Amino acid sequence: MGDPKKSRRKWEGPGHPWIRQTLTEEQTLMGKYGLRNKKELWLARTFTRNLRHQARSLLALPPAERAVREKQLISRVYKLGLIQNENGTVDDILSLNEKNVLERRLQTIVFNKGMARSIYQARQLIIHGHISIGGKRITSPGFLVSSDEEGMIEFYATSPFKDRPPTVVQSEPQSEVGDQNVQQA
Repeated sequence: MGDPKKSRRKWEGPGHPWIRQTLTEEQTLMGKYGLRNKKELWLARTFTRNLRHQARSLLALPPAERAVREKQLISRVYKLGLIQNENGTVDDILSLNEKNVLERRLQTIVFNKGMARSIYQARQLIIHGHISIGGKRITSPGFLVSSDEEGMIEFYATSPFKDRPPTVVQSEPQSEVGDQNVQQA
């Protein structure tokens, strides 16, 4: 069982960490999804790896038991929002990758909903406690949002952004501003 103070890590790093193609793919994903470090990416990879492993192990079960467990696994993955069809198959789970999990992170959903100007600002809003799900403050950008909770994402009740969400300010081109200053002088 283990000591509760010594938690086990939830991720597994790459077997060969210094392959150029892997490094560039990881760097691209980190920039696109605003991840703090590669551990967050490896966590998503390990999560999908475990789901695919569960799906593969179902294939070896007897048909009666397989049908029951397959339905349970598919409903769990559907509730997480990783597959779109409630009547999905094991093949849908086997085709999952880390991008599917990264799309379900609270940070990505806040940015995609337009509640933040950038993916990095979305992370900051979450960490500083401005985002809530169903009235409950969530301060973890890596929180996996289920499909039921996605509609309940809003600014926290005491957040100053509740009345005025951050918007992108359109600035005038620099040359026009300089011309106006010259004309006024």
